Amino acid sequence: MADQQDKLLEIRDLTVQYPSAHGWLTVVDRVSVSVGRNDIVCIVGESGSGKSVTTQAAVGLVQAKGGRIASGSVQFDGQELVGMGNRQLNRLRGNDIGFIFQEPMSSLNPAYTVGEQIAEVVRRHRGASRTDAWQRAVQMLDRVHIASAASRAHDYPHQFSGGMRQRVMIAMSIACDPKLLIADEPTTALDVTIQARILDLLKEVQRDSGMSVLFITHDLGVVAEIARSVVVMYGAQVVEAAPVDELFASPRHPYTAGLLGAMPQVALAKGVDPISIPGTVAQAHDWPAGCRFNPRCIYRQDGPCTTAPVPLSTDDHGMVRCALAASLRPTLREMVVA
Repeated sequence: MADQQDKLLEIRDLTVQYPSAHGWLTVVDRVSVSVGRNDIVCIVGESGSGKSVTTQAAVGLVQAKGGRIASGSVQFDGQELVGMGNRQLNRLRGNDIGFIFQEPMSSLNPAYTVGEQIAEVVRRHRGASRTDAWQRAVQMLDRVHIASAASRAHDYPHQFSGGMRQRVMIAMSIACDPKLLIADEPTTALDVTIQARILDLLKEVQRDSGMSVLFITHDLGVVAEIARSVVVMYGAQVVEAAPVDELFASPRHPYTAGLLGAMPQVALAKGVDPISIPGTVAQAHDWPAGCRFNPRCIYRQDGPCTTAPVPLSTDDHGMVRCALAASLRPTLREMVVA
């Protein structure tokens, strides 16, 4: 995790709620995430874990969807974002904070060329002239290794493959030299070969620019390729956080160990079949008592795991939310180490 003086983004005890037939549902529950300068942090979890909503709330995007930040703090480069006005947030979004989303076709306007769309971002946030903004757009397309960038800038989104459209989105997101790039499942819709190329490109861009990256994914294989530290979410809560090498070598939460054990490469190294975590994630209106993972946990013990909420404990290794973490560590390590 980032040292205090090196933090670019610090999310502290963030709680996000959405209205429903059951009242206000908590979909992000006292979540804390830190991203250092020149850092790459991954938030990983299944669908419905709260990982995407966490980042959306951090930059003021949940209110437009009817949600609210019930409590918590979001500090970006020394500024408090919770409660910040839309005008100030709009200046940050796309300028100091860039975004890449899962499906570029939903983010790119089919009626405009990709060059026009990148140039518009530069004009809006940097006040550049049309000529300078267009030159910047071509430069960015070249930066993400799109061949014949000057010509292709005149093409429309449908004229690009899925992988190339994602490169266009990366070009757009870094056109204003952001300090932080939030990448929300940017490779999920791509095949394995194209996914690897996009991850390599993101690492290259990050290395060359020194920007920080907050990467959202459900895939620990992606985490292994790009992250320096990992935050694991389950049931709207952080259940584990650690440097990536330490988490892969010695997970401390049964859910993390289950995700690792489900990876084909981990199972192959151990000479066993990939494991499957039993059951499904509960709905936000029906969280179980105690640990929210306990209905699916093969190590569950009645009492410590099923009554009172389990706190998130912090030590030199990171953070973990498990009543049995100390006693389970050798067992969980055996699950993932060949």
